[in-house]
Amino acid sequence: MLSGRRLDLLDPTPVDIEIEDIAHGLAFVARWNGQTDGDFAYSVAEHSLLVERLYSRLIPRPEPKWQLAALLHDAPEYVIGDMISPVKNAVGPAYDELDKRLAAAVHLRFGLPAAIPTPVKKMIKKADRISAWMEATTIAGFTNAEATRFFGTPPADIIDGLRIVLRPPMEARADYTARHAELMRLTE
Repeated sequence: MLSGRRLDLLDPTPVDIEIEDIAHGLAFVARWNGQTDGDFAYSVAEHSLLVERLYSRLIPRPEPKWQLAALLHDAPEYVIGDMISPVKNAVGPAYDELDKRLAAAVHLRFGLPAAIPTPVKKMIKKADRISAWMEATTIAGFTNAEATRFFGTPPADIIDGLRIVLRPPMEARADYTARHAELMRLTE
């Protein structure tokens, strides 16, 4: 990793996880395999920031630790990349197991339980699907009807005022790192 840490992908440990490595990796991983409009790829870092905002709107008075879990929901992708769902399904359970081991190490590193409680995980997934709808209709060429068929209809009040941001990776990295630091302070 850029931090100098060595990460064993098959046996990751929390002590080998650094937020700077996560933020940097996610800022350079493109959502939608880079098949989006704009001068910059829409990064997993930007997506994660949006998912955390959406999660925070879905939950009245969200706990900062679960906001942190929402921000980190795709953290393993900093080393394994972002695969579209059909590819993940084709790869099978081996991909899912790798993702779970990395996620557990990330969660433990930042004071979260290795496995996020099911109700929290479901709400993060709901925020993730709303984000996917926004991305699909804004930068990935889907019509509203197509996106709704795949991701459901987003609540208008939840997405009101939010927008998709395409910007240089270093800006996304800085905002991801700053939001992480803010949420860590709130969880203390």
